[in-house]
Amino acid sequence: MFLSLFLRLLKTGGRCVSIVPVGVMNNTNDKAYTKLRKELVENQKLEAVIFMPGGVFYPYSGVQTGILIFTKTNAGGTDKVWMYNMENDGYSLDQKRDPIEANDIPDIIQRWNNLAQEADRTKYEKSFLVEKQEIVDNDYVFSFNKYQKKQVEKKTYRATKDILESINNLEDQFKKIMEELNQ
Repeated sequence: MFLSLFLRLLKTGGRCVSIVPVGVMNNTNDKAYTKLRKELVENQKLEAVIFMPGGVFYPYSGVQTGILIFTKTNAGGTDKVWMYNMENDGYSLDQKRDPIEANDIPDIIQRWNNLAQEADRTKYEKSFLVEKQEIVDNDYVFSFNKYQKKQVEKKTYRATKDILESINNLEDQFKKIMEELNQ
């Protein structure tokens, strides 16, 4: 557990930015991970959690990862945590890692440097602030999906009877065309 080592090595006021497997942020079955997340929230100042897509570290590893940013305080200080869902890093997420247009890294840097504006963002967006109490209420799980809200569009479809009637009409048209062609 490198994060525990980082906490021991950092002086008070020292900041750490660490890339960790997503399991460290989400796994509720491992008591050590839960204890570590609680430590970061309750006794240190957790500042940001940035989720990265699986494949960012191909060809070496396809494991989904995230970035934890915190400051050692030994006295708490976490009030809001900035969360960002990175979808692209400027390269394809396959084994080849070819350059692509989509790249969230400049957006991450711009938003990180303007955290005051993040307070206006809703949980329907790519990044937002999460209150400490909400993280505590979710047993210190840092999963982006636990906090993000999604708009669900209700789709309405034609009635099955109408669809079957359309199919029958099309079949009748097809039969007529085939009869004309066979004459």
